[in-house]
Amino acid sequence: MAPSSPAQRPLSWTVVGSGAIGSLAACRLKQAGYAVSLHLKQPRSHTIDFAGSQLHFPAATPPFTAVLIPVKSYAVIDAVQSLLPHLTSNAQLVLSHNGMGTLEHILPLLAPSQGLWFLTTTHGALKQQHSLLHTGQGQSVLSALNVAAKAYTPAVLPAMETALGPVTLVDDITPFLWQKLAINAAINPLTAIYNCRNGALLQAQFEPLLTAAITEVQQVAAACGVVMDDSLQQKVLQVIAATAENFSSMQQDIANKRRTEIEAINGYVVQQAARFGIAVPHNNNMLAQVLRLSSACS
Repeated sequence: MAPSSPAQRPLSWTVVGSGAIGSLAACRLKQAGYAVSLHLKQPRSHTIDFAGSQLHFPAATPPFTAVLIPVKSYAVIDAVQSLLPHLTSNAQLVLSHNGMGTLEHILPLLAPSQGLWFLTTTHGALKQQHSLLHTGQGQSVLSALNVAAKAYTPAVLPAMETALGPVTLVDDITPFLWQKLAINAAINPLTAIYNCRNGALLQAQFEPLLTAAITEVQQVAAACGVVMDDSLQQKVLQVIAATAENFSSMQQDIANKRRTEIEAINGYVVQQAARFGIAVPHNNNMLAQVLRLSSACS
């Protein structure tokens, strides 16, 4: 009998960090019977109370074959570089974070036989000490970013379907990243600046601010070759309504005196706008305001 292809074997997953979305993915994988470990800054085992169960996760030990990296955008490169010496030759890495601008830096770090993926998700989760709540049922979009990743689709796709499904597999993640960027660029900074839940943005006073942010992102995306349809504003309002009781990650970062992802969200819009000579005053203003709030918190 011919040996099974490596792409057909169940992968043992390592989840980097202890953030809410990563913890949600780890818990759902664990409940489905996957072998899951956590890669934390201080190596240790970890227990999470989730959906009425206490789930125990061992500290991750190399070598690593399948790694989910759901860390903040500004921490992605450091996280991958720390993992590189411990990856197998055919390791599969799945990135998942808000904002844009990291992929072009990560791909050159990997060997040709190592796969890179990106997963963008609308799931919501809230972590409080050792307890985890799944606060928003969402969906995810997954894409293989190189040839080495595509070969492992039969192993990676079902795992991500379990972790953060339902999952749509696409050939080109770029339009989906721009859509997620537009949603985050409109919602996250406003909730941070006004210190409010997402649902507060449905008030009439925020309509022109949301419209301005979305319109600017559409203009910059078009210059970058991605045309976003006119339903984008409605999609943003739908996300606000669906997550009305949630606090955005950026609001939580400011409230807890943590660094935000503003540079990879509105900052990325501003950076790309400068390339094409496009004025984006609203995104510039929100970027400046959130950076001031972050500076005040530090």
